[in-house]
Amino acid sequence: MSAWDEVRVQADDYRGLDDEHMLVLDHRTGRGRTSGLEVGQIGSRAATLFQILDGRVVKLVLYWDRDRALADLGLAPGAGAAEAPG
Repeated sequence: MSAWDEVRVQADDYRGLDDEHMLVLDHRTGRGRTSGLEVGQIGSRAATLFQILDGRVVKLVLYWDRDRALADLGLAPGAGAAEAPG
């Protein structure tokens, strides 16, 4: 995180996939500390997959590409739940 200035992640949608998995569709903003490049300039539609067991996050998968996350999980962009990730 030290490479970034003013980093923000804002949730756009929450999708419960099953009893253990939650997908959060988000977008990210920030600016590279050295380059000055804004995250929005390179695309910031992202996603985060949480695996929760006994009320604790046991696995976290960050996707910079939201479409890749949806494809990996077998979800269409407008779809609801899917089978649990393997």
